[in-house]
Amino acid sequence: MTKILTLVVAASLITQAPAQAPATPPPAGKPAPALSADAWYAKGQAAEKEGDPEAAKQAYLAALQANPKHANARYSLGQVKINADTITATGRETKFGAVIVPEFNITDASLQETLDHLRTIVDKQSQGKVAANFVVQDPKKLLAEAKINLKLKNMPARAVMKYLMEQSGAKARYEEFAIVIAPQ
Repeated sequence: MTKILTLVVAASLITQAPAQAPATPPPAGKPAPALSADAWYAKGQAAEKEGDPEAAKQAYLAALQANPKHANARYSLGQVKINADTITATGRETKFGAVIVPEFNITDASLQETLDHLRTIVDKQSQGKVAANFVVQDPKKLLAEAKINLKLKNMPARAVMKYLMEQSGAKARYEEFAIVIAPQ
């Protein structure tokens, strides 16, 4: 019995040896296709985080060209096609939220005045790279009566927006081309 068990273990080790052997390196000057595909895949992931679905799509296509069996690139390409608008909106929110507002002082202002003030600061601080396009959807004029009082220093624009929404009883929705403000 011991001899049979030894033979089974030895046979299994022999059959696994080729799978564990290191792969031969690619010829000099040529990157390994899997590494190249992984690099393109990483670029696609970065483009998604930046809110650029077209750049992500191109990177995933390049990953698939380097390695047609790259499952993550294939899946992510499909997700980008389905969720392009959401990716763009998430990128807008990330870019907006990353802008630091050095000082935000406003007293007894309407929601529209406060949004205009925030738009001006974000535009100045981002040097025109982030467009704070606010659209207020308030057909019943529920937000018109809100008076905003804020005194903040060195805060991300996303945090300023959060305080603003809390004081006005509104909610913000980040879309592809605008930040939509509506009553809660």
